[in-house]
Amino acid sequence: MNRFSRIFLFLFLVVLTFGVVGLTSSDVVEDITLGLDLQGGFEILYQVIPSQEGQAVTKDLLLQTQTALQKRVDAIGVNEPELRIEGEDRIRVKLAGVTDQEQARRMLATEAHLTFRDVHDQLMMGGENIVEGSAKVHINEVNQPFVAFKFKDSKQASEVTATLLAQPMVIWLDWEEGDSFEAESQKPNPKFISAPIVKNILNSEGSITGNYTYSEAKELADFLNAGALPVTLEELSANSVGAKLGEQAMDLAIKAGFIGGALIILFMLIYYRLPGAVAAVTIVAYVYLILLVFNWMHATLTLPGIAALVLGVGMAVDANILTYERIKEEIRAGKSIVSAFRVGSRRALGTIMDANITSIIASMVLFYFGSSAIQGFAVVLMTSIVLSMLTAVFGTRLLLGLLVRSQVVDQKPQWFGVKKQDIISLEAPKSTPDHDKNQSRGLNFVQHRRKFFGISASIIVLGICFLAFSGLQLGVDFTGGTQLEMINAKQGFVLDEVKDGLRQVGLPAGEFSFAGNNNEVVRILFQENISKEQRHELEQLFSAKYGAEFSMSETTVSPDIARELARQAIWAVLLAFGGILIYIAVRFEFLFAVAGIIALLHAPLFTLVAVAVIRMEVDLTFIAAILTIVGYSINDTIVIFDRIRENLRITKIKNKAQLADLINQSIRDTLARSINTLVTVLFAAIALYVFGGEGIRNFSLTLLIGLLAGAYSSLFIAPQTWFVFKSRT
Repeated sequence: MNRFSRIFLFLFLVVLTFGVVGLTSSDVVEDITLGLDLQGGFEILYQVIPSQEGQAVTKDLLLQTQTALQKRVDAIGVNEPELRIEGEDRIRVKLAGVTDQEQARRMLATEAHLTFRDVHDQLMMGGENIVEGSAKVHINEVNQPFVAFKFKDSKQASEVTATLLAQPMVIWLDWEEGDSFEAESQKPNPKFISAPIVKNILNSEGSITGNYTYSEAKELADFLNAGALPVTLEELSANSVGAKLGEQAMDLAIKAGFIGGALIILFMLIYYRLPGAVAAVTIVAYVYLILLVFNWMHATLTLPGIAALVLGVGMAVDANILTYERIKEEIRAGKSIVSAFRVGSRRALGTIMDANITSIIASMVLFYFGSSAIQGFAVVLMTSIVLSMLTAVFGTRLLLGLLVRSQVVDQKPQWFGVKKQDIISLEAPKSTPDHDKNQSRGLNFVQHRRKFFGISASIIVLGICFLAFSGLQLGVDFTGGTQLEMINAKQGFVLDEVKDGLRQVGLPAGEFSFAGNNNEVVRILFQENISKEQRHELEQLFSAKYGAEFSMSETTVSPDIARELARQAIWAVLLAFGGILIYIAVRFEFLFAVAGIIALLHAPLFTLVAVAVIRMEVDLTFIAAILTIVGYSINDTIVIFDRIRENLRITKIKNKAQLADLINQSIRDTLARSINTLVTVLFAAIALYVFGGEGIRNFSLTLLIGLLAGAYSSLFIAPQTWFVFKSRT
């Protein structure tokens, strides 16, 4: 292939990439399934409790319950619902895009045992005699809706109505022992349906009349058609998001993504010149491929998932940066651009693989232990890591290789960000880690190790003392209870007005926290779970007060689930550390693994201390941020360890001074990569924090703190710790 063919192929691939993205991206985005936090809806974890004495919760009973719930979901008319069995006695239901959440939750949890009784509460006939699917709403001659249905056993219906002729037939829904028509019929009770006078003997068809609205009659018909639940369902945890709140969160997250991505691309163009332009093409392809893969997987994109996508752009260019820094290093060493490209790409590949596999380990643990929204984050993170290796490694090699081999960049090192005066002549003696020469080349990272250790230890010890005194600001995920988040986009909330609203619906004041420039967001934490009715009343009250700009979301967690989530969070962190320890020990050596884990502890501990000091809430998204920080920190550490290992192969170490010089040289060799990767990831995290909205602000702030702590531990803790261990062996 000649020069012009390579240039033509390069331009063709670039135009093809942007053409495909431009023509098909809108269709790809439209087909992506959005999570409930982006389009509104709710997620509930139910515990299945036997409704009959002696009944056991078996797999068959769980499947029957799941089928019954599916019928009710079908009656609601939700697109792409998710119902899955968890554990031995739980069912999780996720319904995104539900407009009337209260009606949907009522439809799901009501057992719908219909009974026909006399005025003395004697059971005459059960709802099992109604043909499922036969109930329909009709309008009578006085424009009043009623529900008509068919009986399975017309003989039984005839006998019952003959017995009750000219008497009331009391119809109950979810009738329980102790409920009485005589005591309850004169006051509102959702279980009591109606008590019509039996005027005729019924055979195959019947009807239920009452003072219903059409929607109430439709709901009753849906209950009858779906059939009764074979069990009782108890809510263990619930998470609901208003449609407007979800839409606003998605708009803000997308805005943050565009700004973060634009900053990253601009940085790559300015710093790396021609390779930066190639990186910009691969970044566009990377984002498009992630969305395309999500479509193929029928995965659900959540708000944390968008955050992972934005953060993934920052992490994706790490492979580019590793490759480009290697190429620049070879150019400075006097190699031709073609040779520098070939050698630099080859040497960077192993480091890229090692660094990304450890991040995948953390993501896999996060997926296994996370809730649905956190699992969405983990899926995007894992997908982004794999695709970043494909686009940044193979895409960059292909595109940049075509330009390099076309020889249009020969004798133009400045196109790669290398000044001609920095290039070492091939005739000059090659530099080696030399004790006397390297003492004067910048900061001596190893010599000052005690200062670095002392700074970290002091901060962590003081932080632990602070934690022991004041504790963490634990969120509802780990304490149990109910947290309501209300947003009033038009005007801020006034504390006294919110407290007055709580009193009107019979709720305690709870713990308040405000956010936003004008207190347009208020979070209220209740130690005890509040009822669905109180939540609904409060939402109606404030919707009437503040209008269409008001929206509310809810997170409810039972104490048992809170304890379970806390245990899972601890296990997630421990398993992530264990997996990374094993991988580094196998790929490098045991001392590298121990030093890496010690340094790895530094970043989350420092982050935990900082979060405690600023009194930021710790919830499941905090754990997601911690594991992301762990993945980033070990990624950075492995790059330095890999350079140390490489230099050890070509240098014979005779004493501690030479070992210290080798480590210092290895850190300096990778310093530009460490700083540039940190800059790109910080661009993404800052964009999420500033523009991403309240839904991911705590997550973004945790990331910002942790990324800085992780960079510190990689540069000033991990190599120095390995030096201490290695120098004593």
